[in-house]
Amino acid sequence: MSVDTETPDSDRLPPVRLAYGRQTWKEISFLLANLPIALVGFVYAVASVAVGVSLSVTVIGLPLLALGLAGARGMGRAERARARALLGVRVEEPSPLPRQHGFLPWLWAALKDPVGWRTVLYMFIRLPWGVLTFAVALVSLIVLWPVLPFVARGLSNADRAMVRGLLSPSDELERRIAELETDRGVVVDTAAADLRRIERDLHDGAQARLVALAMGLGLAKEKLLEDPEAAAAMVDEAHGEVKLALQELRDLARGIHPAVLTDRGLNAALSAIAARCTVPVRVTVDLTERPAEAIEGIAYFTVSELLQNVSKHAQARSASVEVWRRGDRLLLQVRDDGRGGARLDGGTGMAGLAERLGAVDGLFVLDSPEGGPTTVTAELPWRARPSA
Repeated sequence: MSVDTETPDSDRLPPVRLAYGRQTWKEISFLLANLPIALVGFVYAVASVAVGVSLSVTVIGLPLLALGLAGARGMGRAERARARALLGVRVEEPSPLPRQHGFLPWLWAALKDPVGWRTVLYMFIRLPWGVLTFAVALVSLIVLWPVLPFVARGLSNADRAMVRGLLSPSDELERRIAELETDRGVVVDTAAADLRRIERDLHDGAQARLVALAMGLGLAKEKLLEDPEAAAAMVDEAHGEVKLALQELRDLARGIHPAVLTDRGLNAALSAIAARCTVPVRVTVDLTERPAEAIEGIAYFTVSELLQNVSKHAQARSASVEVWRRGDRLLLQVRDDGRGGARLDGGTGMAGLAERLGAVDGLFVLDSPEGGPTTVTAELPWRARPSA
């Protein structure tokens, strides 16, 4: 006979749980760590500034102060990471110091670095605050634990405000510099990819054809006296190769910058693209003057890429292209009545177009529900063409 030794359901205790939520414990740990981290930061700030300023009359004082400010940048980065991990504060990283050629330009840029000085100020004021938050958090954890979540939230909100106010990028200009540095990288990568494509097309296309042409003409030269008829046939074949090579070079030049765009502007150039599309395309260009050459070229290649996508992927019956100016913006809109479902990550080059437009302060908006229609709207900054 077996005996049931299990405890009745009514007598079971609930599972053990933490008294506070996960975020509350993160905030408490942040507050308790404030004191040791504030001590380290305060000692570093006082030592680096005091030594640098006191020795500024010597040749090593200002370089030491510059190195101290550079180190403060690193400590600020660590504080942003700690606030991000424990407080959930999302603060953009300040832009790095611009590269300088020469010691004196670097020294001057480091000494007037606002990010370094704000981080030093942050480390100065953190010591009394760290003592206060450590004491309050520790006492509340032991004595006032029922209200500790509210205390921790209030103190950590003050920490969040300090991090955002002193460790974030100084102003909109600094954030703009960071964006421009990223965009510059995109432009450089795009230019390098275009150069590689041109080199590949020349090597695999026109160059290979011209090499074959030279070999054919050499053989024809050898047979000129022995077999004039065969030599004439080889020369005729070489003549056909020359035409093909010239056509490939024209196509390559058109891909770099079409002559019709230079000579006649966007209206004629986009009409030429539309004529090569596999579906009927209506082109409307409402511009009273031509934009700068760079903007005009980006607009041309954007529409060219979008119409290629229409031909290859959209399964459309018709499409339209509209170009107009609104204030200081050049707007493009390409529509098709195809199957839709286009995405920026769909492998159709949309992501590359968005990056190229973003690199020149442009916008790229894709609206392509399943079943269609697809509408792509692009904006570019308007820059007037310089007068001749």
